[in-house]
Amino acid sequence: MAARIEVRGLTKTYGDLTAVDELTFTVESGEFFGLLGPNGAGKTTALEMIEGLRKPDAGTVRIDGIDPWRRDPALLHRIGVQLQASAFFERLTAREQLATFAALYDAPASRVDELLAEVGLEDKADDRVEKLSGGQAQRLSIACALVHDPEIVFLDEPTSALDPQARRNLWDFLRCLNDSGRTVVLTTHYMEEAEALCDRVAIVDHGRLLELDSPAALVRGLDAPTRISLAPEAIDPDAAREIPGVEEVTVHAEQLTVTTRRPAEVLAELARRDALHGLSASGASLEDVFLHLTGREYRS
Repeated sequence: MAARIEVRGLTKTYGDLTAVDELTFTVESGEFFGLLGPNGAGKTTALEMIEGLRKPDAGTVRIDGIDPWRRDPALLHRIGVQLQASAFFERLTAREQLATFAALYDAPASRVDELLAEVGLEDKADDRVEKLSGGQAQRLSIACALVHDPEIVFLDEPTSALDPQARRNLWDFLRCLNDSGRTVVLTTHYMEEAEALCDRVAIVDHGRLLELDSPAALVRGLDAPTRISLAPEAIDPDAAREIPGVEEVTVHAEQLTVTTRRPAEVLAELARRDALHGLSASGASLEDVFLHLTGREYRS
């Protein structure tokens, strides 16, 4: 795959604050790429510079070889942008709002109802945008970003205001969008979302790139233990502690949890002892990688 987006030494400062600090990465054609980080990590600032909405202080961005800050009309029609906070035209219905965006891009009128259906807003098409819930407005914002059928799509926390059902439905929609050949760049606070959707993720903090790889590779590199949960009556805690490979045993809220880095051996021994009642096992996740890299302290 050829790189569609090239970011080299991207930097943005505000007084003494360096919001983005020499960020470098590429996004390949047809890739679903995630930009992850805690609050204040510089994700949105970086994304806005890549989209051409904010001028870098240093470094370069190229999309299909073009500097997005130049606002080249040839490039603008290839990209779609959903902002973290969108402002709609006042007193327009959802359909009128989307039709306005379609007209600005010379997109066919048929795209309007098609997209309203795809983002689940058919029954809200004639409601004014100020009457939409936060989640409905977020879905309309995504539809506006896609109305001209762009090749490259930027999504800044697209599911932040959605309930779990709507979020999962949107995941399916975004997968189809990517499967159709589009390049998608996503920022999100939901590690499960990034793990489910992204081919690769860049984890940033304090404006700097910490790690960049596929979610699976990042999880494998963490060397985190496996947690095996059992019903408390499955095995005596002291007996569980004596099993070779067991690092820790805890009992809490009707659940006994065994921690190990040798799960195959421990599971085989539990099976030999007929102690698999209520069994569930979980390894590390992208969330564990994220917390390992960025820390667990609260970020406002």
